[in-house]
Amino acid sequence: FQQIQNMAGQSDSIANQFDLRIQPEDLLNITVHSFDPDAVKPFNMGMGESPQMLMNATPQNLELFTGYFVDKEGYIDFPVVGRVQIGGMTLSQAREVLVLRLEKYLKEAVVNIRFFNFKVTILGEVLRPGTIKLSTKRVTILEAIGLAGDLTSYANRNSVLIIREKDGRRVYNRLSLQQKDLFTSPYFFLQQNDVVYIEPISAKTASVSDQSSRILPYTSVAISLITLLFTIFKK
Repeated sequence: FQQIQNMAGQSDSIANQFDLRIQPEDLLNITVHSFDPDAVKPFNMGMGESPQMLMNATPQNLELFTGYFVDKEGYIDFPVVGRVQIGGMTLSQAREVLVLRLEKYLKEAVVNIRFFNFKVTILGEVLRPGTIKLSTKRVTILEAIGLAGDLTSYANRNSVLIIREKDGRRVYNRLSLQQKDLFTSPYFFLQQNDVVYIEPISAKTASVSDQSSRILPYTSVAISLITLLFTIFKK
């Protein structure tokens, strides 16, 4: 954040905010509420399972009990209502669609939707690389780095690679954590299945290369010695 040191008290409008859109293979948590609790039971997955079964279920099994899978065409199979196309919509748009479809079954239905499997993967020079699963629909590159334990001393803060799947294509973009335009980049807010790679600085790369070059002479001597002993014993 070197360019922000002299900006105390200033503010910028957030122009790059966006709503995540539902994609194929997303897993959604959808709950329906109404004045009549019995009337909404058929519309809530998992309600028919015994409380003991749900209590003992693993997080993965619980998602299967209560989650709605978006197929390749962007449809979900919703109880009673049937197939509903919500692919490409924001959560609020999908909520409106379901409320309209439920009007003939429920009065003043309230629908809540959230992502079950929103995840990003962060690799490279962070303390805890791996895949991060989130219950929120919004996460920034800085929050993801924080969840991964922050950057290591060898992290190249000027070269952070973002790999994103968009409209059936894989898009690559690099960010600098030392430039102010980081906050206005369309990649500042991460999206579903983004991969973040924190590159190492050249000093670490050179250090690894140096270690390899130091090993080579010893390897060469060892091979020569083995060849010599094999020749002696063969005679």
